[in-house]
Amino acid sequence: MKIEAMTAADWPAVKRIYEQGIATRQATFETTPPDWAAWDAKHLAAPRLVVRDPDVLGWAALSRVSAREVYRGVCEVSVYVDESARGRGAGRLLLDGLVKASEEAGIWTLQASIFPENEASVRLHLRHGFRVVGRREKIAQHHGVWRDTLLLERRSSVV
Repeated sequence: MKIEAMTAADWPAVKRIYEQGIATRQATFETTPPDWAAWDAKHLAAPRLVVRDPDVLGWAALSRVSAREVYRGVCEVSVYVDESARGRGAGRLLLDGLVKASEEAGIWTLQASIFPENEASVRLHLRHGFRVVGRREKIAQHHGVWRDTLLLERRSSVV
């Protein structure tokens, strides 16, 4: 497996993997994937990563948590792995690469909002220096059910 920068040409694979995450009902509150333009506008231009072997097995990207200048170094993490590649280290490679690239870009805080039931994602983030800073109880409804999320964050030691 190798990490590369995501390009617009990767969108069909990225969208397919995102749809798999949506289908689990454990990865996002979204119920349908956006089109490329909407996804592109929501996420930072870099870093955006894919892991290949040789096809895209997963992706990771960052989005701003606020448009306010004081929060320019605080971003939310998205990491999605193809169901066929889960448990094979793709998520680890993606999050390793995303942490490194975010620090090179001057980002000092990464945060993630994860359903508590998504134990694999919680473990992955904890292994990469994230800590649980809180539980947001009944933060939103998902398919008519109130859901909690865990808020995790990672503070850079170099930025």
